[in-house]
Amino acid sequence: MIPNFKAHPWHGISAGEDAPNVVNTFIEIVPSDTIKYEVDKKSGYLKVDRPQKFSNIIPALYGFIPRTYCHEEVKKLAIREGATDVSEGDHDPLDILVLCSHNIHSGGLLMDAIPIGGFKMIDKGEADDKIVAVMVGDQVYGHMKDISELPQAEVFRLKHYFLTYKNLPYEEATCRIEEIYGAEHAKEVINASLKDYSDKFGGSL
Repeated sequence: MIPNFKAHPWHGISAGEDAPNVVNTFIEIVPSDTIKYEVDKKSGYLKVDRPQKFSNIIPALYGFIPRTYCHEEVKKLAIREGATDVSEGDHDPLDILVLCSHNIHSGGLLMDAIPIGGFKMIDKGEADDKIVAVMVGDQVYGHMKDISELPQAEVFRLKHYFLTYKNLPYEEATCRIEEIYGAEHAKEVINASLKDYSDKFGGSL
């Protein structure tokens, strides 16, 4: 008899056989959500992190790449690219935003995504990269290979979200985007986070 169990979405699922070219992605939040969900690191279940207090709506599917971790290697990339105030990675799996033309109603699911770029975000001295990807096979976005193929207005929309989603009207902003990068650097960030995961939790790359 096969025992019943649920694989932990962070530790129990691979980043994908063809990572970093195509990556497994665990989706936590969809654009219709007014609640920010995130995976509970102990149980692997989605939990409520916080309700969105203001008008920010996630502009695309949002989640993380399994078996990634942002620490020393991700920090080194940020410093290499010119960030002077980074002390560490953010100690979380690598965040990913997946562009998709379909209406997906809820998170807690896996999908294959192709990284096309990302944002090198620095938040309170921590490297907190946001990978931008497209869903494999999507009729509108699936053919794109680099963030430079996106309309500039779409890039600005994604950037604006990440610069404002943590801000409260009466508080000073704590994060900035150091760089917008293309597919090749996105793959470097993914590989760095896979190495950080291996160093932290063990297992082969």
